[in-house]
Amino acid sequence: MTKTARAYTNIALIKYWGKKDKQLKLPYTNSLSLTLDRFYTDTKSEITDSNQDEIHLNGKFLNDQQSMRIRNYLDVVRKNYNFSEHLSINSVNHVPTSAGFASSASGFAALAASINQTMNLNLDNKELSILARKGSGSATRSIYGGFVEWVSGDSNDTSFAVPIDEHPDIDLSLLSVVISQDTKKVSSTSGMESSVKTSPFYENWVTLVSSEINEIKQAIAKKDVEKIGELSEHNAMSMHALTLSASPSFTYFVPETLMVIQLVKELRAKGIFAYVTIDAGPNVKVICTKESTPVVQKYIKDNLPTVTTVVANIGNGIQYI
Repeated sequence: MTKTARAYTNIALIKYWGKKDKQLKLPYTNSLSLTLDRFYTDTKSEITDSNQDEIHLNGKFLNDQQSMRIRNYLDVVRKNYNFSEHLSINSVNHVPTSAGFASSASGFAALAASINQTMNLNLDNKELSILARKGSGSATRSIYGGFVEWVSGDSNDTSFAVPIDEHPDIDLSLLSVVISQDTKKVSSTSGMESSVKTSPFYENWVTLVSSEINEIKQAIAKKDVEKIGELSEHNAMSMHALTLSASPSFTYFVPETLMVIQLVKELRAKGIFAYVTIDAGPNVKVICTKESTPVVQKYIKDNLPTVTTVVANIGNGIQYI
């Protein structure tokens, strides 16, 4: 019996921003993430007699245009692993639209794991992370739970994720503050390209990430949540400095983004544990402890009643159901 593969989404604490190889999705820098338990994708794949792949998402059949990214990915997988069968893919996203998380990480990690099982590819987790990366860069990290590092590498075989601590005994939660679900005016891909080409600080960013990766791994080993929070916030702000210093300058922030950042700083001044991290968009993720989470959540909602907040804890790697 073919089992369903489940993969959880992740949030990068030390981020990558810029690809040195767009086709292979190789980043300029390593990155380090935390897998989350609240948001996941379940995917089941079966061999079909049809002469083309059949893609179903959340119970709905996707036409060629809607599923182009997935179909292109399946073509790449067939070529790389030397099989010709077409597949019927049934995927269900448990990543609520109100959560402010992109589902591509969990989506392609679950798809890769499902194909691995259905086609008996017998890939280990390292190889599975390489397979997932070909669909979405961040998916390479969702193969594992807990803290995960994506090694940038310089070829297809050397760019993969490695677990740092899959089941960390550490008091960390993540509060997602959703400000907007509107389509970004500057896509992540074009934003990265612009930053790499035009920001005078990009070389400094590469050096900074290398240093902060080492620092955060030491903090994780010591269970130093304060240091993890500090490094995550500084890294996020440094990434967004690249967008502001690009030519032409651009930003993913909206006024409410800055308001959340200010609210978090106010809480810290009162001794409440809270640090922000922000990806390529206006929505803010707040790194909290179990104790500080409800305090932070209430303070933000009291001051910004229009936002949506969702709490997540540390999640697991690939599972088969």
